[in-house]
Amino acid sequence: MRDFIAGLPKAELHLHIEGTLEPELMFELARRNGVALPFGSVDDVRRAYEFTDLQSFLDIYYRGADVLRTRDDFRDLALAYFRKASSQNVRHAEIFFDPQTHTHRGVPMETVIGGLQDAQLVAERELTLTSKLILCFLRHLSEDDALQTLDEALPFRDAFAAVGLDSSERGHPPAKFARVFARARDAGLDAVAHAGEEGPPEYIWQALDLLGARRIDHGVRCLEDPKLVARLAADEIPLTVCPLSNVKLRVFDTMRDHNLQELLDRGVKVTINSDDPAYFGGYIEENYVAAAEALGLTADELEEIARNSFEAAF
Repeated sequence: MRDFIAGLPKAELHLHIEGTLEPELMFELARRNGVALPFGSVDDVRRAYEFTDLQSFLDIYYRGADVLRTRDDFRDLALAYFRKASSQNVRHAEIFFDPQTHTHRGVPMETVIGGLQDAQLVAERELTLTSKLILCFLRHLSEDDALQTLDEALPFRDAFAAVGLDSSERGHPPAKFARVFARARDAGLDAVAHAGEEGPPEYIWQALDLLGARRIDHGVRCLEDPKLVARLAADEIPLTVCPLSNVKLRVFDTMRDHNLQELLDRGVKVTINSDDPAYFGGYIEENYVAAAEALGLTADELEEIARNSFEAAF
């Protein structure tokens, strides 16, 4: 089964590029940029990766991102991910980036996007791996802040294909960002949104009806609402599920408790992705393997999931 999974061509649709920052690269960039880290060693960083919920992860995630300062930093970060993804037979990736995490630290939008584009060009030329960028808004910040971020990004409109919504879900419903997503649609951008990970099914409804999301990131709590499940299945709205992340952040206690199999059985268009692999213990292949072993997924089901990932890609 592991060999079968390794051989499957895959598209990855739920990947935060800042979440691919491995501790070794974190220390290398910290030295390069003279940034003091609150960790003494790579092992100290890895020991800190024990999370109780989404927020406990985000606290470390944002701290680690502080080492990203220059165009070369963003290029090196993304290229490291592309090389790893290519080694696991990822043929296409649609990656999230969080400009507010960087512009609020004084890093220009052009630096962030330019570095990511540099890596995309290398990946397509040397790895034959295609990719698109998805600009995500941080939902714990205000919609006005998101609108300003979109305004700053629109001069680079050709660099990204869609907008998304991530960060702390609890207390930050998609409805909070209806205006900024409307403006993004007017600019011809597709939309995705994190919903139904820690937040309720209502957040998924809002992401679909108020934000115009064409994919739902996570979405695992949809099973609490049968009408929502029926809509997701009937309209073939993809869910970008991240099994190892869900267990690491205590959405499910163990992989055997994960509802991915039930989602498939209910006709939902499920994909498997790695979310923030440097923090959650595995890239896309490890996520496929963990889900397959714990849930008893068949080769046909794994092939269906891989096919879904290409059909759901922008």
